[in-house]
Amino acid sequence: MPSFHNGAVEIAYLDEGEGEPVILVHGFASSKNVNWVYPTWVSELRKNGRRVIALDNRGHGESAKLYEPAQYSIPVMAGDVLALMDHLAIPQADIMGYSMGGRMTAWLALNEPHRLRSAILGGIGIGGLIEGTGPGENVAKALEAPSLEDVTDPMGRTFRAFADQTRSDH
Repeated sequence: MPSFHNGAVEIAYLDEGEGEPVILVHGFASSKNVNWVYPTWVSELRKNGRRVIALDNRGHGESAKLYEPAQYSIPVMAGDVLALMDHLAIPQADIMGYSMGGRMTAWLALNEPHRLRSAILGGIGIGGLIEGTGPGENVAKALEAPSLEDVTDPMGRTFRAFADQTRSDH
């Protein structure tokens, strides 16, 4: 299995197929194999002409195990996704995250929107939507507003602008 280093941390990944890249980011206490290979996401995406990249998040699967809680913050772990993209010379990709991987993907969409062609979020739960634990009601209102010009909340504007950039109907 190929791997690379983000600083001192070794990260295992797979890179299969050709075409537009899609990066798969698994959930907590899982691995690229459990979330993406065994349920056939990787093979189905490859069959549909995609280059499929999936990493084992730090502390998971075949990647390095670390023992400091700060090494597992969402921004630090999302940085591993960016480092993998840089390692593979991928300036922009579709990123699909599940659960913790969905939170990482949402963080990337908010903080590094130019690196995502689209974001697919699964299993992030209500914690990502309620006040105090995530983007909250202002983001939901922003996504439902008639246009970006109608959105005044700064976080809502960021999510709406990203959503508008990645919509397939324009």
